[in-house]
Amino acid sequence: MEEMRPSGGPTSQPFPTLFPPGLHAIYGECRRLYQEQPNPLQVTAIVKYWLGGPDPLDYVSMYRNQGNPAVDVPEHWHYVSFGLSDLYGDNRVHEYTGPDGPSGFGFELSFRLKREPEESAPPTWPAELMQGLARYVFQSENTFCSGDHVSWHSPLDNSESRIQHMLLTEDPQMRPVQTPFGFVSFLQIVGVCTEELHAAQQWNGQGILELLRTVPVAGGPWLITDMRRGETIFEIDPHLQQERVDKGIETEGSNLSGVSAKCAWDDLSRPPEDEDDSRSICIGTQPRKLSGKDTEQIREALRKGLEINSKPILPPISSQRHNGMNHDRTPSRKDSLESENSSAIIPHELIRTRQLESVHLKFNQESGALIPLCLRGRLLHGRHFTYKSITGDTAITFVSTGVEGAFATEEHPYAAHGPWLQILLTEELVERMLEDLEDLSSPEEMKLPKEFSWPEKKLKISILPDTVFDNPLP
Repeated sequence: MEEMRPSGGPTSQPFPTLFPPGLHAIYGECRRLYQEQPNPLQVTAIVKYWLGGPDPLDYVSMYRNQGNPAVDVPEHWHYVSFGLSDLYGDNRVHEYTGPDGPSGFGFELSFRLKREPEESAPPTWPAELMQGLARYVFQSENTFCSGDHVSWHSPLDNSESRIQHMLLTEDPQMRPVQTPFGFVSFLQIVGVCTEELHAAQQWNGQGILELLRTVPVAGGPWLITDMRRGETIFEIDPHLQQERVDKGIETEGSNLSGVSAKCAWDDLSRPPEDEDDSRSICIGTQPRKLSGKDTEQIREALRKGLEINSKPILPPISSQRHNGMNHDRTPSRKDSLESENSSAIIPHELIRTRQLESVHLKFNQESGALIPLCLRGRLLHGRHFTYKSITGDTAITFVSTGVEGAFATEEHPYAAHGPWLQILLTEELVERMLEDLEDLSSPEEMKLPKEFSWPEKKLKISILPDTVFDNPLP
């Protein structure tokens, strides 16, 4: 529950010394930018979070920014949150850790919304959007970083808008502040279309933010969100996909570490009647289950990929659970305390790792279309990529020779832990496969089922209709 009212800044307090120092520091930065707006409209949580209220942000201030038409910055509303950082320093919300580290989570959110000509007051829906993101941060303890993306899957203002997801970047005007409880930076929410989110997932967030800055109607230099924008940057400038995104993936690699997909695999080195067979599409009535540790490890791979490690290492097997929306890349504060050296996989004794001689991989068309990205954007850059089945308990992880801790090796490139298959592909084989899989780049012309095989490597890939995966058991 929230209410909107004019804020009382530090000067309106009868006893300035009682004004919470963390709040005072953020107000000071807002004052620097908006001297003529000492008491902006604020959305405030009626029941504060520390008293059991649902909203972690105590306040969201809303300013009118005149922009700078000379450099394509339109007039807009500027929203600033108060509450992700430590405002009070008395442990009521955040643990007090002193002045030298981050204050609370170390950041506050901001948002810039293009002002429509008919608007005399700022819309308040961005405050609820910011509360939603703040709830995610508090519940998961996952902090945000510049370049991160958030899959929201809904128009940010609950309208019919194409702006349905978010990227995060440094606020172009707000400077980081030092408070008695630590430092606070300002991360700006940038609304994007689904196609732009996918490009950020497949390449990286910073690359797409840079493209948005160059297109005035899509954000411009200050990355202002226009909820009425009807075209993606790729529709506005069709060259951007090929010349910037595809080239970026090729030269820098992809930040996408895995997807949930329709996929399966068969162990062709065993006869189907072998009772000890643990193929993913089970002939028997009792499919094998992924162990909790394997499931957690795959979840970690899907959640954050390799980018937080200096070396390409598969994520650790850990017992932590993470809830919340789809948010990629950032480690939780708990994770970041762990030594990177502990990240190598220690296969647990409950499930024996099996080396396989020959494997058959099966994907639906949508999943198959990502194989070239997996090969070109991940494996050729020394990284890994995981397909996790959405219809069963199967997982397929492709690894390159540079990935430490994998249970697939150059000597035994196909290895399985129950229904989790790892496939190690050498650079030479990846290059060959990319040539052979060229048909996957124009899926509309491909007739299903489509089979690709590398007999001397005892590897086969089939692209199959969705119906095969919807009914996996005979």
